Amino acid sequence: MPDITLRQIRYFQVLSATLQYRRAARQLGISQPSLSLQIAALEEAVGAKLLERRRNGLILTPVGRDAAAQAEKVLREVEALEYIAGPSHAALSGTLRLGASPTIGPYLLPRVLRQLHLAHPDLKLVIRDGPPRELSEDLLAGRYDMILTQLPLAGEEVRVQPLFREPLTLAVPNDHRLVGRHKVRPEDLAGESVLSLSPAYALHGQVAGLCATAGATLRDEFEGTSLDALRQMVSLGMGVTLLPALYAGSEVRMAGAEEADVAVLQMQPKMHRQIGLAWRRASGNPPAFVQFGTLIREVVANAFAEKVNLQG
Repeated sequence: MPDITLRQIRYFQVLSATLQYRRAARQLGISQPSLSLQIAALEEAVGAKLLERRRNGLILTPVGRDAAAQAEKVLREVEALEYIAGPSHAALSGTLRLGASPTIGPYLLPRVLRQLHLAHPDLKLVIRDGPPRELSEDLLAGRYDMILTQLPLAGEEVRVQPLFREPLTLAVPNDHRLVGRHKVRPEDLAGESVLSLSPAYALHGQVAGLCATAGATLRDEFEGTSLDALRQMVSLGMGVTLLPALYAGSEVRMAGAEEADVAVLQMQPKMHRQIGLAWRRASGNPPAFVQFGTLIREVVANAFAEKVNLQG
C-alpha cells in the first residue's frame, strides 16, 4: 500500500473545505492537474473514493467525511509541533510570512519594518499583499502565518487581534460643491455618484452602506483597483469616494492645500474601519504574533496618534 504524505493530507483538507478543484488549486498555489494527481494518490493509499463529482461541484463520500475530520486533526497536531520547535513560538526570529491588504500595508508597514529590524534583527518577514478575501483564503490554506487586514473576518478558524480604528475621509474633486464644508453629513451626499473598490475589499461594504443611507449612487461599473485609482477617478470628476486616513495623510494633501488633486473632507458622524492581525486558530496564541501586533500598535501610537484611534 502506498504511503500517505503530509502534502496529500494538506491538499485534501483544502479541497474538502472548498469542494471545488479550481478554488482549492488557487488557494494552494498549484495547478488543478497537480491537485488531482495528489488526491488520486491519497485515494489509492486509503483504498477508497473520498470525493464524488456532481454537476455543481464535489461532495464527500462517507469515507471522505471521516478522512476530512482526521485530516484536520493531523494538521492541527503537525502545526502545533512546528510552533513548539520553530522560532516563532517564543521570539521574533526566523521567518514569518505576512499577508497585507494593499489599502493598509504600504502606508503603515515601512515604519513598522524599520522598528522591527532594529528590535529584532534575526527576524525575516516575507510580505505579500492582496485583497482581504484572498488573504483570508490564503491564510487558511497555510500560505501566510499572519495577515494584516480590515476586520471583521468571518469563520471560527481564525484568531483576531484588533489593533486600531482608522477614520475614513471623503475625497471630492477640487471644484466640488462640498469643498469648504467643515463636516460632511451623509445626507449631504444625496444624489452623488460614489466610487469604490471591488467587493473583495471590506471597504466596499462601508461605501455601499453609506450610499444606501445617503441616497447616493454606487457606481459599480467603475470599481477602482487601488486607492490611487479611486483618487485619480475622483480628480477627473467621475464621482466621490471614501479614503482611509493613513492613505490620505500619506498620498493626498489636505483640502485647500496647493497642488492637491482632490479635496479631503471629514465625515460627521465620523466613519471608521477596524484594522487587525489574524492567524489560524490552530496555531494557538504564539508570543511572536502577539509581539508583532504590540509593535504595530506602538508604531501607530508614535507616528499616527493624531490620525487613528488605538481604542477598539
